[in-house]
Amino acid sequence: MVKITNSLGIIPARFASSRFPGKPLVDIGGKTMVQRVYEQASQSALGAVVVATDDQRIFDKVVSFGGQVVMTSDRHSTGTDRCAEVAKMPKYADFQFVVNVQGDEPFISPIQINATLDVLVQNESLSIATLAKLLAPGSQLNLHDPNHVKVVFDKNQRALYFSRWPLPFYRNLPSENWLAEGQFHKHIGLYAFRREILLAVAKLPPGRLELAESLEQLRWLENGYSIGVALTEFESISIDSPADLALAIGQLAAGN
Repeated sequence: MVKITNSLGIIPARFASSRFPGKPLVDIGGKTMVQRVYEQASQSALGAVVVATDDQRIFDKVVSFGGQVVMTSDRHSTGTDRCAEVAKMPKYADFQFVVNVQGDEPFISPIQINATLDVLVQNESLSIATLAKLLAPGSQLNLHDPNHVKVVFDKNQRALYFSRWPLPFYRNLPSENWLAEGQFHKHIGLYAFRREILLAVAKLPPGRLELAESLEQLRWLENGYSIGVALTEFESISIDSPADLALAIGQLAAGN
């Protein structure tokens, strides 16, 4: 694996999740979730990986498995804000690219991280990059589930909009046929930033669209930042609840 030495992966990990307190430390097949995310990210092209937390228990756990970790403020409302605090630290000031690796996706593929990072490396006109997966016609995903965000993008794979609602709306198809006959892309919340862009967007106030959908990336679009979309064929499991954890443990046990 050729490392992009000027790229930094940051894994925001906080203990006080409203829906699933303590989830970075839950056990998944003998390893904590934060360790699994860290190990996956470390196998990517990222030049360095660090966990950013506000909790001593998480800090100590990362140290115990030999990972890099920094303590950050407990006042951050988003992972982006936590990443920006790390990016401003003198130790990390020379990294040109910063990737926010979600701390609740224990099976994130290094290939997915590389694909997202590569969007910025290959295109100087883009400010931010993220990831999406085309939903197959037989997918079990409920398109109307607001926890599964959808993204639409232009012919150059630049994001047009993100929504909790199914997009696009197929006016001439009954909704039960949308997934079979239409085309939808599930958004995977992995973000790569140019360092100066990360520091800039972290200063922006919430926007109208963001407040409506509770999607932070809409703040960036509202303020004119371009977001490139990389495509992946890998399914990503985000653990937001104990039920998601049970599903992940089951898939791990099945060898999937």
